[in-house]
Amino acid sequence: MHIFEILGNLWISTGFASLTWQEGVMLLVSFVFLFLAIAKKFEPLLLLPIAFGILLANLPGAGLMADPAGLMDTSNLVEGAHWYNSGVLRMIYAGVKSSVFPCLIFLGIGAMTDFGPLIARPSSLLMGAAAQLGIYVAFTFAVSTGKFSAQEAAAIGIIGGADGPTAIYSASKLAPHLLAPIALAAYSYMALIPLIQPPIMKALTTKKERKIKMKQVREVSKTEKIIFPIAVTVLCVFLIPDTAPLIGMLMLGNLFKESGVTERLSDTAQNALCNIVTIMLGLTVGATANGKEFLQLKTILIVMLGLFAFCFSTIGGLLLGKLMCKLSGGKINPLIGSAGVSAVPMAARVSQTVGAKEDPTNFLLMHAMGPNVAGVIGSAIAAGFCLMMFGH
Repeated sequence: MHIFEILGNLWISTGFASLTWQEGVMLLVSFVFLFLAIAKKFEPLLLLPIAFGILLANLPGAGLMADPAGLMDTSNLVEGAHWYNSGVLRMIYAGVKSSVFPCLIFLGIGAMTDFGPLIARPSSLLMGAAAQLGIYVAFTFAVSTGKFSAQEAAAIGIIGGADGPTAIYSASKLAPHLLAPIALAAYSYMALIPLIQPPIMKALTTKKERKIKMKQVREVSKTEKIIFPIAVTVLCVFLIPDTAPLIGMLMLGNLFKESGVTERLSDTAQNALCNIVTIMLGLTVGATANGKEFLQLKTILIVMLGLFAFCFSTIGGLLLGKLMCKLSGGKINPLIGSAGVSAVPMAARVSQTVGAKEDPTNFLLMHAMGPNVAGVIGSAIAAGFCLMMFGH
């Protein structure tokens, strides 16, 4: 065989020869995300596995998300293929598709969450509720475009809650075919909170408002902290039964933490379990962004609507924060309202950072944690409401 013919066959067998422009674009996107995660430290625990998942999914010929047996995608069936012929990331992705990963993440979040600031200042619930505004605004816009059904629009709107597990859970029930773009948009925007929120916060608040120092909240008793997860579970599930998987796991994790009798379970939930599931969930969510399927008009519209929802949720929390600031005679810093989106504790840290830039002696973190943890409950309730309205 001629040397040039050998080299030609070798070239054809490489991924370079079969690289498409769509895959090239997504590879560039993964590089940008990796840069933001590593160099800028934009929530690297989320963004780094997502970025690497995008990278792996768009390497030509790797087949890590291949599904020849049609376990989750019957569009590319191969005769005689078995489940074990599926790509390794496709098999891990079953945990996302079945909603197992989102529920386990909520268990870990619950074990890491201190509801004390919320219990001490119950008015934080209002800011957590207001910060779900983007869900309903995005739902309305999605339906008005005529390109999405009510179920699809509701699933897209949940991105505005800035809660990846909730977005995945809702999408898997309401619009499974849109799970990939919704999951990627939700987790990407969660990771990019430090980039997205500050301009909105500065635009809607004055320098004087950002400098407001808040008084320390009262100390919450151990009994209150134990009763809280039990009471919230009973109340929420009685009102909206569809919230049971998310609220139930969230509050179980919190009860592990606050009961004082299950230290080993609490430690496992908030460390080993949560870290393992975060790796698998982030990696496979990123791996759903295959260039050939992802770079379509409808998918891009979903990503844009997700950003729209996220921005309006931030606005909703800030506007109610400003109202509460006026009603309290200037005792509440409206910046904590933006933390009402349920990305814990990212959004609370952003409130702290923006406030500290105006006054380095201003410590808003614990005050912002009230609306922040209220947002977790609020987004789960909003998702349950959407499931109750459109999921049956």
